[in-house]
Amino acid sequence: MNKSRQYGLFTDVPDELWNDWKWQVKNRIETLEDLKKYIKLTPEEEEGVAKCLGTLRMAITPYYLSLINPDDPYDPIRRQCIPSAAELYQAPEDQLDPLHEDTDSPVPGLTHRYPDRVLFLITDQCSMYCRHCTRRRFAGQHDTSVPTKQIDACLEYIRNHTEVRDVLLSGGDVLTLSDAQVMRFVNAFAALPQVEIVRICTRAPVSNPARVTDRLARLLAQSGKVWANVHINTVEEVEACRSAAAKLVNRGIPVSSQTVMLRGVNDSPTKMLALLQALSAARIRPYYVFQCDPVEGLDRFRVPLEKAKRIEKYCAERIGGLALPRFVADLPGAKRKTPLDLL
Repeated sequence: MNKSRQYGLFTDVPDELWNDWKWQVKNRIETLEDLKKYIKLTPEEEEGVAKCLGTLRMAITPYYLSLINPDDPYDPIRRQCIPSAAELYQAPEDQLDPLHEDTDSPVPGLTHRYPDRVLFLITDQCSMYCRHCTRRRFAGQHDTSVPTKQIDACLEYIRNHTEVRDVLLSGGDVLTLSDAQVMRFVNAFAALPQVEIVRICTRAPVSNPARVTDRLARLLAQSGKVWANVHINTVEEVEACRSAAAKLVNRGIPVSSQTVMLRGVNDSPTKMLALLQALSAARIRPYYVFQCDPVEGLDRFRVPLEKAKRIEKYCAERIGGLALPRFVADLPGAKRKTPLDLL
């Protein structure tokens, strides 16, 4: 069941606006003053919002904000979207770009780190800016997509590297673009004979599920090459995006979840197990559970390795392989996603 507006926020907004993805983006909460209209902030949160907006923009769709339990200062949705002063702390291991996405970039916006696949950052805009974002250096800078000449350069690079069979379209969030823009990117890469998979990497089904329309799902299904990778961290988010994910799955588009293990959000055995069970029940494949990257400002979210291993063991002993993702770390310089049992 979709639980948006269950806590009484935005109940005065007509359904036709509430279910309009463009209205959700246009009416994002982006200032401390606007946030205080809807959520009673703790002193630490108020300080954090005031101090952190220079490091990563705050932008929260009304939809995602409506999922927060206003009476719970530890609500996991709240923790993912409201800035904290702890983001200003830089741990010794923190880096701006620890996975070397920028340095492994033969063409602007394109990362070729693994032999058979490339990552293309096509926009820096998201519907909602996660406080644990691994691309804080990039996200929300201009809210624009890349120019045509950059797309052409990426296409030419892939044509000349026939080992590339898998293209990940990310950002930012691909699904902040119009249907026409999304399909321009998808069709350009899907038309290359060597490309077998085009992955849409998105948080929109969670933060702005109205974006996944029947029309968009139909268009994405046309090539037969599109997969959807959705970033889902909590049971509440599964329930929020169930209908949007079903539109894609029902069109034959595989949907998988890339979860990040986050302190105070999902770092308990029972919470993680419940999340994995909810994902599989919603026909969303639990794909990866990542350790939080060593990105500047994310120390408050990191879960100790030994605790993460205990959580993985707990889940592996209680669910079948279909619902069990790989628990991994994305390490600087590594040639693969590294399983926790190798660390």
